[in-house]
Amino acid sequence: MNLPPTYSHSSVIKKIAVLFIISASIGTGAYLGKMSPDQVFVISVFSGSILGTLLFWDFRLAFVFTGGGILVLTRNVGIKSFIEYASLDVIVFLIGMMIVVGMVKEAGFFSWLVKRLLAIRNLGGFGLFIIIMILSAALSGVTGEVTSIIVMAAAILDISDLLEIDPVPLIISSVMTTNIGSASTLLGNPIGILIALRGNLTFEDFLTQAMPLSALLLAAVVLILCLWYREYLRDITSRLVTLGREKRTSHDIAFDSKKIYSIVLFSLMIILIAMHKRLEMVLGIRENELLIVLPIIFAGISLLFCRGRALFCIEHEVEWKSLLFFMFLFAQAGVVQASGVAQFLTEKLLAQIGSHPNALVGVTLFSSGILSGILDNTVVVASYIPVVKNLHLMDSTLHLLWWALLFGACFGGNITAIGSTANIVALGILEKERNIKINFVEWLKLGLVIGVVSMAIAYLALLWVPIFPE
Repeated sequence: MNLPPTYSHSSVIKKIAVLFIISASIGTGAYLGKMSPDQVFVISVFSGSILGTLLFWDFRLAFVFTGGGILVLTRNVGIKSFIEYASLDVIVFLIGMMIVVGMVKEAGFFSWLVKRLLAIRNLGGFGLFIIIMILSAALSGVTGEVTSIIVMAAAILDISDLLEIDPVPLIISSVMTTNIGSASTLLGNPIGILIALRGNLTFEDFLTQAMPLSALLLAAVVLILCLWYREYLRDITSRLVTLGREKRTSHDIAFDSKKIYSIVLFSLMIILIAMHKRLEMVLGIRENELLIVLPIIFAGISLLFCRGRALFCIEHEVEWKSLLFFMFLFAQAGVVQASGVAQFLTEKLLAQIGSHPNALVGVTLFSSGILSGILDNTVVVASYIPVVKNLHLMDSTLHLLWWALLFGACFGGNITAIGSTANIVALGILEKERNIKINFVEWLKLGLVIGVVSMAIAYLALLWVPIFPE
């Protein structure tokens, strides 16, 4: 069997052994915990898919495909229900957004925006750093974390080449603020749209509740990063002075009609999505239906705009591999919900810590955050949603659990270098373009501080800040 370079035959055997031992242990624990045989089987298959994904990331599709097929063949779920659980509403939304964002990127708007940074007069190291951090968070909120970090990483590498500085501190900082910004809107992260649709949250809810908290956390995180890298930023200041403004702007990009058209189209889509709840009420459309349809309509217009590049946009701007993974992961999570496993786990959780809202919010936020630092946050959220949904159904006042899950998964993703998709993408770009590998411990030292501070502030805000109603 031909394996990717990162896998040796001995490591594969060890990982397979770990996979079977942990899956069997989970199944045994479920049986001893008095789950039904069908529930034991479902939780074992789901655990096997998750563990296989984490141990063999390059083969993640193989594991979720196999796990989904087994659940169907063993009649734990019908094919019609399996397709329903696959969250096609989320997938359709993401496809539309990826095409539209790809059109804007293809027009060169993001490159133009970042290049303008170096044209600012009297720009110092701290000023440049703060602008990059704010732009990383803002782009993440409106285009998604992956697009944001691809654009920002390219800009940072150009800046580091021009100034002859180490790009690693800027890349790490940009990723961390990207993850903070990804929680500010339901566009920032696949888990945001998933939580919004399953928790009946609107774009307005994110604007009035998630965005203010993200802005507060962004200020706190930027302050920590400025202190952490203060010597590095002083060095940037001296290099900017030495370089001069003329050399910094010598590679500026013109703002042409193509960029104007793309940003107008993109802005119009964002405005309409922001107003989707009001428009649905006026037009008599079912809740969140317009939210799903708008990106598809604008994706169609974008493809007309791309013309000869339409096929390229569909093939390369849409992350088909990730979308297929999400579909089968979400479908299996739906089976966990329908089989009663989630209800069983909910009752056990309530028996252990009670139904006190503050305790449940804290457990949800910090546990999802810590797990997101170890695992991919999409996997964590897909696993948590059935339990959170059951808790919310049992007690309607527990709507804060949806926000706790969002903040935990997004902010906890900063703890390690593999905590979110943005982290992994940035590391890949750095290794591919500069042959630089970031030390795990180097990231962890800073990531742990940022992650813990962010989650602590988010927890206090959820309990005491008036924007999160009781």
